[in-house]
Amino acid sequence: MKLYDFDGMFDEKLSEYISKNAGKYKENEWEDIIPKLYQKFGDTVVKSLGKTPREFYAEMTDAEIVKCLRAHIKQEAPVSDFLCAEIEARRPTELLLPLLDGTQGEREYALNLIGADERALSKYMEMLISCDDADIKNTCADYIKENADLVSGEALENYRKNICPEYMLEIMSRTVKKSDEIFDVLIKAFRGDADNIPMHASYLAAYGDERALPYLLDKIDEEGITFVEYQELKFAIEALGGEYSKERDFSNDPYFKIIHPQG
Repeated sequence: MKLYDFDGMFDEKLSEYISKNAGKYKENEWEDIIPKLYQKFGDTVVKSLGKTPREFYAEMTDAEIVKCLRAHIKQEAPVSDFLCAEIEARRPTELLLPLLDGTQGEREYALNLIGADERALSKYMEMLISCDDADIKNTCADYIKENADLVSGEALENYRKNICPEYMLEIMSRTVKKSDEIFDVLIKAFRGDADNIPMHASYLAAYGDERALPYLLDKIDEEGITFVEYQELKFAIEALGGEYSKERDFSNDPYFKIIHPQG
């Protein structure tokens, strides 16, 4: 498959344009002009092809365009936005899924192009559990959270098996359909982890069940909490429709001193 470096072609035309218009625009104006020129280039006929970059990719089948993407990645050739845009418009998820088992580059492109497609949830959960790359794990978790209700049972089961427990708590906290089982798990995690109060308070805020208010109010009223914990607890309380107005003194708290140096 012959590959075309459309970005390289554009860069050449851009250099010519900038030379012809030297001194005409300020730096911040170029920041607006260049993306518009790039989009215009996408609809400009490339003489050697007899078609525009967008037409070139639009004429490919789904299988051909995914093959083209893999070839660009393998040969370390620039992947143009026009190629990615065409793939995103079609969403050939089944053909992109194998890339999640490929090279680092293939996985990264596949993740971005598949996004939160439900058809990839099972694979994302598998990657979240098995992958050692923190960025990939976090990306998978973010996409799973967008469809949390579809995997809530699996997340609960994984949590009970101590498989990536914090990720599973975060996923469960994003479920829309409420469950007493999930609520109990989130409360127990909040009450049982004194070292991560802000994080677990944020899960309760995200879950949105006002039954958590008494637990949050009890915790925020404790004398030993830090300013950071206080802030996150107060946010969670207010997110659930509650209120905490008691005056607290954090003048000796290191973080409070950074935020309020004159306080």
